[in-house]
Amino acid sequence: MHLIEKAEEDNRTVITKFILLGFGNLPELQILLFLVFLVIYIVTMSGNILIIVLVVADQHLHTPMYYFLGNLSCLETCYTSTFLPRMLASLLTGDRTISVSGCFAQLSCFCYLAATECYLLAVMSYDRYLAICKPLRYATLMNGRLCLQLAAGSWISGFLSCVILMCFMSQLTFCGPNEIDHFFCDFSPMLKLSCSDTSMITLVSFILASLDTPCPFLLTVTSYVCIIATILRIPSTTGRQKAFSTCSSHLIVVTLFYGTIMIVYIIPKSSNLRALNKVFSVFYTVLTPMLNPLIYSLRNKEVKEALRKIIS
Repeated sequence: MHLIEKAEEDNRTVITKFILLGFGNLPELQILLFLVFLVIYIVTMSGNILIIVLVVADQHLHTPMYYFLGNLSCLETCYTSTFLPRMLASLLTGDRTISVSGCFAQLSCFCYLAATECYLLAVMSYDRYLAICKPLRYATLMNGRLCLQLAAGSWISGFLSCVILMCFMSQLTFCGPNEIDHFFCDFSPMLKLSCSDTSMITLVSFILASLDTPCPFLLTVTSYVCIIATILRIPSTTGRQKAFSTCSSHLIVVTLFYGTIMIVYIIPKSSNLRALNKVFSVFYTVLTPMLNPLIYSLRNKEVKEALRKIIS
């Protein structure tokens, strides 16, 4: 029996390329989708780079809140560049193939940046918690050293999770079929195509996902429960509005990010929901990075003032 299995393994053809099925074979929509995603990419890159420039150039934005916002914008710039250039090339040329190594590179960048964003959003919510709930001690607690440690910790935590996962992924063999029913190399669709034993990597990914998503999410939720409780205790309406305005932008970003991630990865998969999952995947991989700088700039007086200075 073992000899038969060994012979079958030897006869398998190891594939070197995947085909990303994307949004289906719709030639009449290719140019329209290309133009839509091109505009999104230009707006996303311009908005996030502008936020980084404003945070670096304007002295009034040299505060912990904007330091973390600069980190988030830097992350979103890299995040969008992981998916959109490849997708735009595919829509323009019609070539939907991607090498196995290219797919691994895209997956590793996605895992690294997605995990880092979870930690970074939690750090930003903790910063808002200290600013609103401990205003007298905020400057002492959230000093330059702690800001650097929290930001570095977020990037390093995401990197470690990615390295561990990719070490296990690199041991998998792919021998057909080679069609990924997605517009990027996501973990689950790739795992389904492996002809190796995936029980160990499934366990490892579950442990890492349990650390990288629920833990930062719970910290974020706890921070906002404390923030809302503190705001409700402020006697004046003006005081409540002012306190809430300092964290409302971040709350919208957190809701968009975690809301779409939960829909894609927690709701049970079915053939009917597969197309809908792709739509929600577009939200957190493409639209959220575009909306973040718009949300922060439109709802933030200090960012608008810094932008006005640069324009004038």
